Formats: sequence, C-alpha cells, structure tokens
Amino acid sequence: MAANPSSIPITELFWSLLDKADRKFSLLRDLPSFSRNRNDLDFHKAFKIYTQLWKLQQEHRQKLVDAGLKRWEVGELASRIAQLYYGQYQRTSDSSFLSEAFIFYEAIHSREYFCDASPSSPDPALANKQLRFLARFLIVCLLLGRREMVSRLASQLRGLLHECKKNFQETDFKEWKHVVQEIIRFMKVDTPFMNMRPLRYSFVYDSNPDSISVSSHAKRRLVLRDAILSTYRHNEVKFTELTIDTYRMIQCLEWEPCGSFSLKGGANISHNGSGPNRVNLLQDIRDPSLPPNPRKVILYRPSITHYLMVLATVCEELPPDGILLIYLSAPGGLQTVALNSGNSPDTVDRIAENSDNLEMASPINSPSDSPSQSSFHGNDNQKTNHEASLWLGSRGTGGSKYLYPCDLIPFTRKPLFLVIDSGNSHAFKVIHGSEKGQTTAMLLSPVSQLIGTDVATDSVHHQHGSQFTLFLTAPLQAFCLLINVSGVNFDKDTYNKAEKLLSSSLSEWESTLLTSSSLHPVWFETLGDPFLRRLLLRFIFCRAVLGLYAQTFRQEEFLPTCLPHLPDSVLPEEPISQTAVMRLATMFNAKDFFAFSDGIVVSEFAKDESTTALEPTDIQGLHLSGTNGC
Repeated sequence: MAANPSSIPITELFWSLLDKADRKFSLLRDLPSFSRNRNDLDFHKAFKIYTQLWKLQQEHRQKLVDAGLKRWEVGELASRIAQLYYGQYQRTSDSSFLSEAFIFYEAIHSREYFCDASPSSPDPALANKQLRFLARFLIVCLLLGRREMVSRLASQLRGLLHECKKNFQETDFKEWKHVVQEIIRFMKVDTPFMNMRPLRYSFVYDSNPDSISVSSHAKRRLVLRDAILSTYRHNEVKFTELTIDTYRMIQCLEWEPCGSFSLKGGANISHNGSGPNRVNLLQDIRDPSLPPNPRKVILYRPSITHYLMVLATVCEELPPDGILLIYLSAPGGLQTVALNSGNSPDTVDRIAENSDNLEMASPINSPSDSPSQSSFHGNDNQKTNHEASLWLGSRGTGGSKYLYPCDLIPFTRKPLFLVIDSGNSHAFKVIHGSEKGQTTAMLLSPVSQLIGTDVATDSVHHQHGSQFTLFLTAPLQAFCLLINVSGVNFDKDTYNKAEKLLSSSLSEWESTLLTSSSLHPVWFETLGDPFLRRLLLRFIFCRAVLGLYAQTFRQEEFLPTCLPHLPDSVLPEEPISQTAVMRLATMFNAKDFFAFSDGIVVSEFAKDESTTALEPTDIQGLHLSGTNGC
C-alpha cells in the first residue's frame, strides 16, 4: 500500500515534490509550442505540482528554512511558476497567462529573492540567476506594454552587470553585455509615440467588433484563429527572440484589456510593481467577454524544413471557420547584405541555452548564418532561383536557407492571409491563381522603402524596423516618421486629433469597400474579422500615403500591392484617398511632402482640427500572499 502522505515529514515531501516538479518542467519546456491544445494536460500536471510546492513553502516556511531551504530557492520556485504561465501564453496567446506571469515576476523583484545575502562574499551563481530573471521579466513587461518597468529593469540589469564585472573579474560577461545593448537599442527604436495609443486592438481607439457589418456578398465569415510570425534581418533590432517587427505584429494581433491603456494613462503613471499600483495589476487581465486572441507561433530564424513542418501542423489543426495569417519579413535571396567582419554574433542566444527558461531557447546565430560570398557569385541558375525567394538566415546551404513562393502553394487548401515584407515580396504574386482550393489574400510590401527623405537601406531598417510593418501596426506613427515629425516632444492632444482624422478616413474606406460591386469575395470574407479588417484598411492608408509622396510620386517600386486587387475606388489617386492624406498632412503642416491633384481640398473639420498643428522636426491563478513579507 502507498504511504499516507500525512506520515511523510514535510521537508522530505517538499524535496521529493521539487524533484518531480523539475522533471515535469523540463519535459514541458522541450515540447513544441505550435500544436493546438496538445500540451494542456502536461501544463496542468506541472502546475498542480508547483501549486503544492508553493503552498507547502507558505505554510511551513520556517521548518523548510531550518532544513536548508534558501531564500533564492523560494524565488526560483516563483520564477518557475511564472515561466509556466509565460509558456502557456506562448502556446495559447491568452494574455491572462501573461499577466499572471507578471504578478509572480513582480513579487520576485519587489521581495528581492535573488539578491545576495552576503555582499562581502558575492556568489557568481546567484548573480547569474538574477541576471537571467531580469531578462525574463523584461520580455513579459515588453509584451504587456509596461514600458516604465522595462526602463527600470534595463537600468537594473546594466547596474547588476557592472557589479558582476567588478566582483567577478575572472568571469567573462561579454554575452550579458550584448543583452544589455539589445534591450537599450530596442527601447530607443520603440520609444517615440509609445504612450500615445496601444498597438493592441482597443475599444477606446478602434471600433467595436460587434459593429462590423458583414456584407451579404460574403458566403462565410472567416475568423483569424492562428498566425505564424517570422522575421530575419541581419543585425535587426531585437531582444532575445523578439525582433522589433515581430513585437509590433504580436501586439497588433491581440486585444487590449478593455480601457486598461487609458486607465494607466500612458506614461503619466509609474508602474513600479509595488505599493498601491500592485492592486491595479488585475486590470491587465483580459476581459473574459472579449473574443480569444488569435494563437500566434513565433519562429525565430527557423530552418525551412522546420518552418514548413510548423506550417503544416497549424494548417492541419485550423478550425473550419479559421483563417491563418502568415507574416514573413526577410530580405530577398540575393539582396542580402553580407556581414562585415567586425560584427559580433548574437551571443544572447547562447545564454539562453544555458538557462532553464521557456522564452529564451533559440538557435545560435553566428556569422556562418549569413550568406557567404559564394551566394553572390554562383551560377546563373542559382541566382535566378534565389532571387525569387526569401532568405531566413538559417544555418545550412542551398534550399535550406531560402523560402520560395511555391513552398506555400500546397497550404492554400486552407484560407491564408499572407503578409510579405521584403524587397522580394512581388515574387509571391505567382501564388495568386495557383492556389489549390482557397484564394489567398496577400499584402505585399514595396520593393523599395522610404524612411523620411532617404531610401531605406539595411542600416535605416535596423534603426526603425520595417516601414511597411509599421504602417500596418502603427499607421500614424509611420506617417509621422515619413514626414520627419518626431514623437519625442510631440503634443498628445494633437496626436489624438490626428488619430480621430485617421479613424474617420479608415471608416470611409471600409464603407467604400463594403458597398463595392467589384470587391473580390475573399476580402468580403476577411473584413468580418476585426484584426484582418484593420490590417487591410491600414494597407490602403499606407498605399495612399506612399502613392502620393512627392519624392517617389508614381514610382511603382515604392508602392505596396495586394492580391486579389482592391477596387479602383480606393486607389491613391482617387479623391477619397487624396482627401484622407491631405487632412493629416494639413494637420502637421506637411502638405509639401505630397503631390495632390488640383481640386482636392481639406474639409472644414480637418481645418478646425489642424489649428494646433506642429512644425515638422528632424528625427534623431495563484496568489503570492502568505510569505510573511519575505
């Protein structure tokens, strides 16, 4: 007969459960995150054990401390629970799991579980744990939009690294130096305009999805159920596996907890994770009345075979009413700039391999991941093939690095919404008409992109992220960047008025589409989904802005395209599009940046709103109570 658990000493029970929990955690960490609901049982088993452990240490803390339990081990236990929550967020995209992870990380941070108890003889292993904890916490804060906390944690990470280098001179902290550089660079890129409005779908700024009218032309209403997001740019702005473009797309495909952004007041309230603000953490847990977030799979520099395996799995499990969004941002096969000899590999990934977290496990990127010079001097057949592909920067040679348009055609048996952000995006036009059952909706970036008054080179892309992706995720910010208006000293009232103008224009384009007799059925089917509708309308705005931009006026290489084609009534040269762009340009005193047709005038509404215009400037489930405050 099994022994009665009550007869087992508390300390023995605790260490036995801890060993079992570690094994469950390792097993769960190694499972793929892209299969729908396949890992739920494993998660619940692991979480149940950690729940028991957490309650044991709450109820019998002194006994366990007397038996050798250290303070940092309590922090490690809380960190594992947070990692379980974060891992489940990765698998489900349910933001309530992300908020729960924040609560545990915030408690570890405020109670300083990983701080060294003996400053006179610092422990390098404990210091390393604290560094890894801060990096994990940073990821969660970024995804929740808690930028003030991100800034605090980045400063602490830099300060802790300085102390480690001073105390442990024999240890090489070069890799952690790269971690600090990454987060600082990430924050600099995403700082302008960051507190003006959320990237996520918000009822405060976006239309209520219940108000979306689905035209009778639509035979069915497709719902965005899954998204596969993958980016690769040499030296791109990133933190661990989270690139700036992927981050923007993740945010764009999630619901903002109702009213939480306005309640937090953007930058006006400091979220220090303690004191009165601690009570407000639950405001970030998603309203259960909201629809579920689309499930997202983030693939960081995958091999092509792995990418196609994930794509096949997601397509196979796609619900009958579902549509899959595929977002790819990468250079074209032979348009990639080779690495300079002075560039360092992304060594942050090597740190992840030595840690036990869920969010930082990734392949090592090394200079060998870049196209060798032979890639540019192969035979003509190789050049032709690679020019019609995307280079994902994965290890290997030949076809293992390049994704071709024909690779996606077998998956067009399911509804797909394809967003290609690349200088080779137009190569994917060949998919249209070659589908195997379902018409694919495609948004394709311009061949060449502009940032301000400069044609975007790789270095400019690295400074700002993709212009096309920015238009799809933060259109007004992309507009301001194009006309050299900085968000650093930007007036929030002016920005809010500009948002209202843009929202009005998007609504006009939506009405035009829904009443059009020439709109392709696939667009009718996708307009009913709030996320896809928002992407499509922002695409129209992007095309209108770039199509009227004076510096590149009527140059096709600077225009995005979509397939199937949209009605001519929403083309850039049409009055509805010119009026929309002129309204915003007038507000910012930037009409000279655009080439408008004679007879296009700004409405009285726009004139009234533009009285405060700015001059363009140059851009430079468990609870943590019961720990007795320990």
